[in-house]
Amino acid sequence: MFRTHRLFKAFVSFSLLCCSGIVSSEMQSLSDSELSELQGQGIGLVMEDFVFSHGHAPSDDKVFRISGVTDSAGNPVTVNVNQLYIARSGSNYGANLEGVNLGRLTNPYEIDLIDGASIGLDGEAVLQFSAPTKVASTDGYHCTNPSLGVGSGECSSRPSTGAWLNGERPDLGVELEINVPSQAPRDLNFHAKSAVFDGSYLRLWGDETQNKMAAEFRLNFYTPELEISTCSQANQGCSSSVKMKDFALELALGHTFQPLYIGADAISGGLTIEIAKITHEYMSNINPATGQSDGSPQGDQAYAFFNDYYSNSAYRSSVSFSEMDFGGVNLGSSRVDGILIQYMDIKFRDLP
Repeated sequence: MFRTHRLFKAFVSFSLLCCSGIVSSEMQSLSDSELSELQGQGIGLVMEDFVFSHGHAPSDDKVFRISGVTDSAGNPVTVNVNQLYIARSGSNYGANLEGVNLGRLTNPYEIDLIDGASIGLDGEAVLQFSAPTKVASTDGYHCTNPSLGVGSGECSSRPSTGAWLNGERPDLGVELEINVPSQAPRDLNFHAKSAVFDGSYLRLWGDETQNKMAAEFRLNFYTPELEISTCSQANQGCSSSVKMKDFALELALGHTFQPLYIGADAISGGLTIEIAKITHEYMSNINPATGQSDGSPQGDQAYAFFNDYYSNSAYRSSVSFSEMDFGGVNLGSSRVDGILIQYMDIKFRDLP
């Protein structure tokens, strides 16, 4: 169902059943007075009763494969995508496909063009793609435990319950079959239950000084269980699997004064992804032995800059899980906090 909603943005709501190939749509008209209240600040995207499922099954006239990949000897490698699904929580590895809501009208996925001055980029127009935002812990839900009610955490997306049967936390999964000539097929599967992406966003803008696209990327990914396995078919009894419970990833790549640069290598033409080393015009006014200002206004300014850089939690990443099960053996919990990515240089090239 396509419809607009009279709020601060124009919202689009979809009702899709992709696995059956049925798509229905309906447009709801707005009066001139209602249209006049839309400010055109962006697009909010809400997908209601959404299901997606596709797999590689030539006998059913379904082909879903990745080609163009070769091994070290130049032999073609074919990757069959045996299953890719997005469905309501409780899907049992995509076996039970029911509709899930992605976002809601009061907190949707968004595409916005924002004023760079609001994030420290004066004179820049910034394109932003964002997931539903986080909320106050008194109004939100626990990010990894869907059994807890409102007031248990900062995530806005609601779990599947009697009141909101669809929920806003999808099961996600992909099952890959890797075929290398003269070798038995190999399998690699990823499955996440009741996944949440609240607080994630990607911001893009052009940096004329570097002649590159600049970005600020925040990925928040929460799930009560993330499973990676190499079984021919995902199931609870897979002995070659790693299951991480209460998995939480908060990844921060780039920010306004140390962006993530995306471009092309001038020599090879391959994709480049870079985070440049942090600098400041008054670095020479910082005492290298003590890390303190030399007492000058320039030194004080540089010290304040670096103090914010090293203490600001928004620039840091973390990953944690409460339990890791490796082939039936419990390896316990783990947590890494305060990861600060100060420099990164990734180049993609075609190998001869």
